[in-house]
Amino acid sequence: MTATIPARLTRAGLVATARILISLRAIDLPPPGAAPRILVANHVSHADFVALWSALPKPHRLRTRPVAGADYWERSAIRRWIAHQVFRAVLIDRDPASRRADPVETVAQVLRGGEDVIFFPEGTRNLTDARLLPLKSGIYHLARAVPEAEIVPAWILNLDRILPKGAFLPVPLNCAVRFGNPIRVETGESREDFLQRLAAAMLALSDTKA
Repeated sequence: MTATIPARLTRAGLVATARILISLRAIDLPPPGAAPRILVANHVSHADFVALWSALPKPHRLRTRPVAGADYWERSAIRRWIAHQVFRAVLIDRDPASRRADPVETVAQVLRGGEDVIFFPEGTRNLTDARLLPLKSGIYHLARAVPEAEIVPAWILNLDRILPKGAFLPVPLNCAVRFGNPIRVETGESREDFLQRLAAAMLALSDTKA
């Protein structure tokens, strides 16, 4: 899909705002390879995929599509435009009773087409005091469906402190997305073992200050 001029200008504005207002940057992003990538990160706000996407170098951004819930991004015309035209998001129906397509296969087709995706394996925003919610099995099934894909763990640092509860204006802070080494599901590895290994890789990134 060729982006319209308004979509390109909106993209540029979001990236500039994120990098200037919150000093957003990528730390230890692995160099790109031939395999498609699943960028997985913690999820504390609706701005998470915007932050992760904006932190990527431009060539990476243009081939990276966030996976997001259709129930949120289809809620209004402006959200639909942002999701489809600005971010080219892969929207998933999270309600098993109403969905018409397999969400894993929907994302798998994007990866097989040579594009990368941003995926939040917790499945929903973490509004608890825990650093990370238990990971859902979707990331395991996606990794099995596209075994050539690299899974790149990431941690979004400080974003949950940008707009504290009850605040109306963002608080400028140094924010970053820290990336770890790519992993894949190992031969014979169970779902539980893989999810524990991935969660450990993500949490290890949270221990280092931006």
